[in-house]
Amino acid sequence: MLVVAPGDESYRGYCLEQVADAYDVVLLTGAEPSWEKPHITDHAVVDLSDPAALLAGGRALAGRHDLAGVMTWDEWSVVPTARLARQLGLTTTAPEVMQGCRNKATARSLFARHGVPSAASVSVCTRQEAEAAAERIGYPVVLKPASHAGAIGVRRVDDRDQLTAAYRAAERTAGQGTESTSVLVEEFLDGPEISVECVTYRGTTTVVAVNRKAISPPPHFEQLAHSVDADDPLRETVAPAARAAINALGITDGVSHIEMRLVEGRPRLIEVNARLAGDMIGHLVRLATGIDLVRAAADIACDRAPELTPTRSSAAAIHLLYPDTSGTLTRLTYDGPSSNWLDRVQFQCRPGDQLLLPADGGNLYTGRIGYLITTATTGQQARTRADQAARAVTAVLDQTPGTPA
Repeated sequence: MLVVAPGDESYRGYCLEQVADAYDVVLLTGAEPSWEKPHITDHAVVDLSDPAALLAGGRALAGRHDLAGVMTWDEWSVVPTARLARQLGLTTTAPEVMQGCRNKATARSLFARHGVPSAASVSVCTRQEAEAAAERIGYPVVLKPASHAGAIGVRRVDDRDQLTAAYRAAERTAGQGTESTSVLVEEFLDGPEISVECVTYRGTTTVVAVNRKAISPPPHFEQLAHSVDADDPLRETVAPAARAAINALGITDGVSHIEMRLVEGRPRLIEVNARLAGDMIGHLVRLATGIDLVRAAADIACDRAPELTPTRSSAAAIHLLYPDTSGTLTRLTYDGPSSNWLDRVQFQCRPGDQLLLPADGGNLYTGRIGYLITTATTGQQARTRADQAARAVTAVLDQTPGTPA
């Protein structure tokens, strides 16, 4: 198995480990492997932002190994990975379909064409166009880059006074995009946010799990917590919309992470990520249901039918840890219980690191301390345990001169 862009150990280590449990792994990466070494047999280092270099590196590994499949869980690599798989004659959803998933404007158009419940959306290139679109849609609206991830550059705008700053933030992020550099002005979908984890094999989609989210207060959309319950009744409610979105985009093979909001109890699409979810959601699904989404993605990449039979019926939750303020981390401890329901506590920073929260111009990469994961028999109990454990985390920061409050 060729894995493209393995990511960081804190959030993606479990993915590489689970692929390596089933396949010999070769790696296409942007830096010399470190934590990945126990799980791989070979690698090539390339500039992952250069499509030609990525393809050349993949072909070089294919020349040294008999590849059964190519896969990635990196949002920025889904299109070039699909192109590489096609060049090597391996299973993949078409690269042009992956391009549509990456470009949210294209996805909105396809949702509208196929009658998938979504949000009103206008692609704009200037602040004046954004203002006109917001007036037409009606406040509040959401401004976002058409091609990015992690809620970076995404803001809710409640009136015209907030629009200029939000447009600049979205425009700045959009300029880094490879599939699109435009900004979207969209209807704000007012309701709880969820994600739906799906597996598609040869055009047939199985809805595996529903993930309930906690989101930060406006104007940002930082993800604060997730929980998966194997018996969540929402799964049957949202399954038709999830399948309709996948069909509209043309996804034929792979694992998808579909974000929705429930507006008056009915699902409305935010976006479809044609890859394994981040924030350890795949691990939560395995803890709650026994279904291994990572193994499913690997098997599909090799044109093998995935095993999707649940072997557990429980729940799991992740609490994503942020400090109260931006600044320099001076102390970080966990003094809570080491109960059997505490799956793990993971810190991704250390004393001396600078932390910058989204409210101060940062994002999930610059502001997050780490996470902890809990299990239980129900989603509510798992969330309660996660909140309890989070209260035992102490993070002390110095607000150094020049650091925003």
